[in-house]
Amino acid sequence: QVQLVESGGGLVQAGGSLRLSCAASGIISSINVMGWYRQAPENQRELVAHVSKGGRTNSADSVKGRFTISRDNAKNTVTLQMSSLKPDDTAVYYCYANLKLLGSSFYRDYWGQGTQVTVSS
Repeated sequence: QVQLVESGGGLVQAGGSLRLSCAASGIISSINVMGWYRQAPENQRELVAHVSKGGRTNSADSVKGRFTISRDNAKNTVTLQMSSLKPDDTAVYYCYANLKLLGSSFYRDYWGQGTQVTVSS
């Protein structure tokens, strides 16, 4: 019914940049929040950043000033521009969207399959 397809992960040296993109498709009525979580080995999944339909953003302290999240409501896409990357940013990054399907009264979270980001020192 809904797919979140991520792209843009990869290997980069410390100090470099990467851009992650995610597109939501399916029988979608409305998307509330879109964003990114990440999970490093042996760690819990943690919020990186998210953006509301109105454009309000929130991000983890660890990425403030380095990562920028943006969203295109018309295309149902969310982008994470990551700069000044550090080895600690190495993780699988998951796109998510809190959305409502056509004909539904409820919002629920949907997740992408994840994309690996590896930052070498």
